[in-house]
Amino acid sequence: MVLSARRRWLLLTVVSAGLLLITLDNSILYAALPTLVEELGANSSEGLWIINAYPVVMAGLLLGSGTLGDRVGHRRMFLIGLAVFGVASLAAAFSPTPETLIASRAFLAVGAAAMMPSTLALIRVTFEDERERNVAIAVWGTLAIVGSALGPIISGLLLQSFWWGSVFLVNVPVVIVALVATLVLAPPDDADPTKRWDLPSSLLALVALVGLVMAIKETAKPEPAPLFIGVAVLAGAVGGWAFARRQRRLPYPLLDFAIFRNRAFLAGVLAAGFSMFAVAGVQLITTQRFQLVEGFTPLRAGLLVAAVAVGALPTAMAGGAVLHRVGLLPLVAGGLALSTVGSVLILLNFDTSMGLLVTGLLITGAGLGAAMSVASSAIIGNVPARRAGMASSVEEVSYEFGSLIAVALLGSLMTAVYAATIDLPAGAPDSARDSLDSALALAGGDHSLITAASDAFDGAYFTVMIVVTAVIAAGAIATGLLLRRHGPGSALSAPTHP
Repeated sequence: MVLSARRRWLLLTVVSAGLLLITLDNSILYAALPTLVEELGANSSEGLWIINAYPVVMAGLLLGSGTLGDRVGHRRMFLIGLAVFGVASLAAAFSPTPETLIASRAFLAVGAAAMMPSTLALIRVTFEDERERNVAIAVWGTLAIVGSALGPIISGLLLQSFWWGSVFLVNVPVVIVALVATLVLAPPDDADPTKRWDLPSSLLALVALVGLVMAIKETAKPEPAPLFIGVAVLAGAVGGWAFARRQRRLPYPLLDFAIFRNRAFLAGVLAAGFSMFAVAGVQLITTQRFQLVEGFTPLRAGLLVAAVAVGALPTAMAGGAVLHRVGLLPLVAGGLALSTVGSVLILLNFDTSMGLLVTGLLITGAGLGAAMSVASSAIIGNVPARRAGMASSVEEVSYEFGSLIAVALLGSLMTAVYAATIDLPAGAPDSARDSLDSALALAGGDHSLITAASDAFDGAYFTVMIVVTAVIAAGAIATGLLLRRHGPGSALSAPTHP
């Protein structure tokens, strides 16, 4: 069904609103986390799981939901996802305990996993002209960046006037409007009942991801449990192996590994993952550092990291418009290289110059905006329409996996470095090593403890930013090698898979 131009762009607005909700909930707790920890009495591990439950479950379910969307229709999947997301938002808003909130965040992820591949798949089947589709996907990718940046700002604004549950309750009116608009604007479902959805594959992927995250978190503890780490690593490895083995045997796999033979497709997947690792990592640790060390309000900390989005907006929009002329190489690899420069500026100036710090955030955002705006085009442009759901799922998994690893690895690394390096003054309780939040709560008027804890946290921030910088640089090198023979356009060659 060919839609009119007006209806196509209105539909893009609706699916982008769905994406905005999904990405907002990835980052909306970064600035709110200190408040949540205090109000719910959560410990540092529960605090990280309140954030991580969402990307872990979503990443585990995304591959299956994309294929399920191919089978039942992406319009129907989008509507189901919106409904689940709305109900889960209500449950999260009124959670009485950390455990309840973690479960509600996992339920939110189920709705997000149903929605997210459908947003991109609907764009793929609605915009048939490649240049028009590149612009539409650039808008989509830009909103992913905007949503990540708006999360801390919106939570800061809400926390100034309302209780912490408002950061979830704000989703509900958007869900209602998007449901009505989708029913009116979206084309009829083009379901393909020959496609088969394999629940065991989704569960195996989830086991692999949970095992990986648990191993990372436990390894970063001051006193890790070797047995627990071994079990988590074994579960992750067995889950991953069993998932891959099952896909090769299924006539309709959730993931056809042959699609990764296309270098442009693989470069797009890597670019999405590396970019979201950088966005999530920089936002998480920077909002925490400036609230806990510098005394920023959640809103002020959110506005600070919004510089990433401000830098990303112009390059993200320009990337989709010029992709057909310049090709993927300068936008993907060049964008990641530029963001590496910005990351170095952040690393060197976070505690000395606010001006240079903001400049670093802007440059980092500019580079990531260019890379992210065309990563989706590289992925979607290198598979046929009948693989749109699978390709969309792979792309969303790469985004969520980047965020997931950033929070799990960098959050745990920051806690571990802080605990290992803090020089407690005489008489200070040893529990001040647990986290900066704990040290500040125990300090009272003890300025020596506050200073020692803040210095240790700054050392941890510096260490984590080194890791972020190295990862972005590695992404620039890897995508540059993959795209070295790529010319103008979003598609390198006909897909090599059947």
